[in-house]
Amino acid sequence: MEMTKLLYTVDDFEQLATLPENRDRLLELIYGEIHEKMPTELQGILCGIIAMYLLLYVEQFPKGYPSVYTAHRLSTDYHNLRLPDVSFRRATSPIVESGAVTQMPDLAVEIQSPDDKPSTMREKAAYYLYNGSEIVWLVFVQLKWIEVCTLSQDGAVQIETVDIEGILSGGNVLPGFTLPVKDIFEHGIFNIGKED
Repeated sequence: MEMTKLLYTVDDFEQLATLPENRDRLLELIYGEIHEKMPTELQGILCGIIAMYLLLYVEQFPKGYPSVYTAHRLSTDYHNLRLPDVSFRRATSPIVESGAVTQMPDLAVEIQSPDDKPSTMREKAAYYLYNGSEIVWLVFVQLKWIEVCTLSQDGAVQIETVDIEGILSGGNVLPGFTLPVKDIFEHGIFNIGKED
């Protein structure tokens, strides 16, 4: 006899997430199932590098809010509360000080963990894009490339791979923003502790 999988609503999830034993955990709700993010040190460093470049951009062009591990949900979707590794939201409303942001970020960044399949990463990108995000960067750590995901005019997800020699663009979300992929994967922090 097959067991029915227990699915949670956002309300259920938020009650569970605020329990004392869960307060320090990075939990997200994906189609009614609770998942825990357990980033490696490498993932955390890559998050910090990308967030740093977004913050530097915002210092020059104060157009929005870069953040890490910030909860996003749609008020009409009762089974998803997403936690992108890095995100950027245009400053169309004040900074949210309590609870989840009630829209998807304009830019979402997901960094591959050791057990993330590319298909899972692309499914996450599709969810963000079909629910309001304009750009998703999928960071493939071992391959040292980034897939830039957007929607085509006919509504299909299109993917452009930017390798270590390429340059990321911010599109309409971050006008004028450019970032060499090499500056992420070969940042000086990775030379700390290495012998000359």
